[in-house]
Amino acid sequence: MSSWNEAWDRGKQMVGEPLAKMTAAAASATGAAPPQQMQEEGNENPMQMHSNKVLQVMEQTWIGKCRKRWLLAILANMGFMISFGIRCNFGAAKTHMYKNYTDPYGKVHMHEFNWTIDELSVMESSYFYGYLVTQIPAGFLAAKFPPNKLFGFGIGVGAFLNILLPYGFKVKSDYLVAFIQITQGLVQGVCYPAMHGVWRYWAPPMERSKLATTAFTGSYAGAVLGLPLSAFLVSYVSWAAPFYLYGVCGVIWAILWFCVTFEKPAFHPTISQEEKIFIEDAIGHVSNTHPTIRSIPWKAIVTSKPVWAIIVANFARSWTFYLLLQNQLTYMKEALGMKIADSGLLAAIPHLVMGCVVLMGGQLADYLRSNKILSTTAVRKIFNCGGFGGEAAFMLIVAYTTSDTTAIMALIAAVGMSGFAISGFNVNHLDIAPRYAAILMGFSNGIGTLAGLTCPFVTEAFTAHSKHGWTSVFLLASLIHFTGVTFYAVYASGELQEWAEPKEEEEWSNKELVNKTGINGTGYGAAETTFTQLPAGVDSSYQAQAAPAPGTNPFASAWDEHGSSGVVENPHYQQW
Repeated sequence: MSSWNEAWDRGKQMVGEPLAKMTAAAASATGAAPPQQMQEEGNENPMQMHSNKVLQVMEQTWIGKCRKRWLLAILANMGFMISFGIRCNFGAAKTHMYKNYTDPYGKVHMHEFNWTIDELSVMESSYFYGYLVTQIPAGFLAAKFPPNKLFGFGIGVGAFLNILLPYGFKVKSDYLVAFIQITQGLVQGVCYPAMHGVWRYWAPPMERSKLATTAFTGSYAGAVLGLPLSAFLVSYVSWAAPFYLYGVCGVIWAILWFCVTFEKPAFHPTISQEEKIFIEDAIGHVSNTHPTIRSIPWKAIVTSKPVWAIIVANFARSWTFYLLLQNQLTYMKEALGMKIADSGLLAAIPHLVMGCVVLMGGQLADYLRSNKILSTTAVRKIFNCGGFGGEAAFMLIVAYTTSDTTAIMALIAAVGMSGFAISGFNVNHLDIAPRYAAILMGFSNGIGTLAGLTCPFVTEAFTAHSKHGWTSVFLLASLIHFTGVTFYAVYASGELQEWAEPKEEEEWSNKELVNKTGINGTGYGAAETTFTQLPAGVDSSYQAQAAPAPGTNPFASAWDEHGSSGVVENPHYQQW
């Protein structure tokens, strides 16, 4: 610990003799290191770097030169790709489980199990029951615990369970298979809310669309890659191969994720000071403070029209997404007369186009906002309603056309147009309530999952007796999207809601010291530093009323009180 004289000298250099007394006395009484000995937020932590070999290796490659928020988005994209690829494994494998089949080499394989296709479908759908249950709790967990850890946990554990799933099949226990599927759904249900919690700390407002869509594009890329890859592995290797491949890849990804991602920019040991200050200054205090269960404005959330606009939009998008994910191949076979073997790659094209549109839409949305061409509200409404409106119109063409080629082209265009909506409703949580973004995502995604559970039953009811029932299926999907367009256009907002502002007493509670060094948090880095009690002998007029915002001079107001109208230009103020 520094001597009183060293602290005195340091204080004089920064703000002059009046505040030097406060600096020295506070350092002496609390046992905190003086400013010059406190680690700068976001600078490399040698101890952590020494113990984190993976991070150390990555920092020595070109990857280490990437901006950390974009590295986070790319890794999240890979995580979602694995998560949604896992969902394709069961559907591809089940056709080789209950009936005999001939592989591409001409060898005939006898079926291993006596389950019917209906029984296997029930086991497959059990994933979504677990997925639904954790949506809203995941929002609370992401607000309570480090959301990056929660995201890695969801995908890592889900991938490990995928490795165990073939064992459940081989012991011929439908209960064990269903249990593993439900558990997979439970742990992977936290991923979307957790990622919104990550962006609460890492996404500057004018980059939210780009960063979020970069991450979420992995969901669609996962389906694009997962469908043909799972089918290939099942045909050329074995029905268990996709489970093992995705499971191992997911576990490896999780290890990498835990090693190189951190809850906040302030906790990252190798982030540049420039990037850290840029993110924290842009985000500000609203999304950087921690809500508690008691402080969450539940009534305001459930009665907020902008929140319900997001929920309705999520339901509409989820309806069509699950409709195609579960029934697109069946539609091509029954309504268009195509062979399943010929339609696999064709079925992936709509999702591939959508993934490209999502990335393009995110870039365009943030360009319009950052250049003040359109307001955030206007951008969200135009992208969401334009995307949904285009999708609904093309769905009508799919419903009523008699041309197979027209139906395929309209289907590709419909799904592609929906990609623009991701830059609307899917990032809107961060606009209206960044502090509660994970909780709002849990609500909206939970209701969206209900669409995934309901859609198969409705589709089966329409198509059970005639292929003409597909007209009703796509007509209903179009009407649901037109409803989403109308509701979102009227009630959506891109502005921070009044109820999303932190209460004054909550701001005070978030500024309490949690250890003697003044570091707020459980990991590396200081989120904010403040003295809650000055030692005896120091004038109470120097009591800090609020922790300094990132990038501002914490001593500016006190300096002005003592006769200077200038701002203290000292690089060391960032250490506080």
